Amino acid sequence: MTFSTIRDDASDAKGLFIFAHGAGAGMSSTFMADMASRLCAQGISVLRFDFPYMQTMTETGKRRPPDKGDKLLSHYLALVREVRKSYSGRLFIGGKSMGGRMATMALDQCDADGALVFGYPFHPPGKPEKLRTDHLHSSHKPMCIIQGERDTFGHQNEVTDYKLPANIHLHFLPDGDHSFKPRKASGYDLDTHISTAATIGSQFIRTLEK
Repeated sequence: MTFSTIRDDASDAKGLFIFAHGAGAGMSSTFMADMASRLCAQGISVLRFDFPYMQTMTETGKRRPPDKGDKLLSHYLALVREVRKSYSGRLFIGGKSMGGRMATMALDQCDADGALVFGYPFHPPGKPEKLRTDHLHSSHKPMCIIQGERDTFGHQNEVTDYKLPANIHLHFLPDGDHSFKPRKASGYDLDTHISTAATIGSQFIRTLEK
């Protein structure tokens, strides 16, 4: 299996975070690169990667839909196994939106210590009845989900009603959307929210140090 990755190594790293992208933008997108840089600055090494369909998009320049969930999950698990061949330290998996969902599904099937998710897609926009939460209730490993308050994939009022288990740590960014962007009138700004999310994520990983 071929892996397309970018690694940012932190000095005196407290852990390695395997970071998966969302459905529409790959590992080199602004969000992915910015978040990786900020996590790295806070002592967390980051390994970004592209799922196979995104590798094809990059090679051909033609857009295509994401692969089926089982193929995405298989690729993620294979990458974790590959990383574990040479890395024995604290390992965390996660991602943005779709990538984060795949990480939560992979968590109990791999040798990772926890999952960190930026904007979990709890349901498709406009379809709150189609929840993607069943597996979240059966996992016992620690997870950290950072969500915009008004995320159309699951806003704060909805998510707090899901009664997720105690091993899932939820954090909401004021007025943030699915990419954490707030409205100008809110008085908040995207750069601050990205910085806050990186700090929350790095602290989550640090608190789980052995």
